[in-house]
Amino acid sequence: MWTDTTRAIHARKGLALPSDLTDAEWAVLEPFLPLALPGGRPRKWPTRRLVEAMLYMLRGGLPWRMLPSGFPPMTTVQRYFYAWRDSGVWQRINHYLLMDLRVAEGREAAPSAGVIDSQSVKITESGGVRGYDAGKKIKGRKRHILTDTCGYLVHAVVHAADIQDRDGAPLVLAAIIQRFPWLRHVFADGGYAGDKLRNALARIGTWTLEIIKRSDTAKGFELLPRRWVVERTFAWLNRNRRLAKDFEQKIESATAWLFLASVQFITRRIARG
Repeated sequence: MWTDTTRAIHARKGLALPSDLTDAEWAVLEPFLPLALPGGRPRKWPTRRLVEAMLYMLRGGLPWRMLPSGFPPMTTVQRYFYAWRDSGVWQRINHYLLMDLRVAEGREAAPSAGVIDSQSVKITESGGVRGYDAGKKIKGRKRHILTDTCGYLVHAVVHAADIQDRDGAPLVLAAIIQRFPWLRHVFADGGYAGDKLRNALARIGTWTLEIIKRSDTAKGFELLPRRWVVERTFAWLNRNRRLAKDFEQKIESATAWLFLASVQFITRRIARG
């Protein structure tokens, strides 16, 4: 809850914009960013300012052409964003920072259990992959995420909203087999129940799927163990207005913004010590 102590910890005073990086946050993030290629002209803009421009776009949810003049040119920021998107920079940084944060909190670097869930979001007229989620009555895409038991993002896959949870889960879990070989126990809600998902998971590895269902006799709000963790993660991510909808034409860009939001959150956690 917000107290005078927590407000002081989370304050962004002294920065030109609240989305800018503090020196402590930049010290955490800088070692993982790509270095300039040898040869050619040196970079005109510092890497820190390029990252801050991307974080500003993420936090504010503005179109590229509304990037203020105090940042590098819009085309320059776009070029770096697309280059890092295609090379998986933010996914890789999220992977290492997640392990650093877990170690800092006294846990094993690699999680052994995770929580999976999806979030359907509307898409704009920009085009690209889309579908209709009949359950949520939303035409757009699904953000399918897996977190550890603390709620930190382990992996995410963005796909059309008409793909059911039990069909999208193997896409997420198959991508982490090599990255986190000890993560084999997954908590999920009733949308993942059934033999179809269990048979699909059996083909990609050995998994233990634990379904946590809401009681049929429960009335009103009920706090369900483990499931609330991933819902809180969606709340963390949705603080960024760029994620209020899916504004991207390409799935790859939508995924990159999702991982950038996670990197921003984890970086602040580590920097606060």
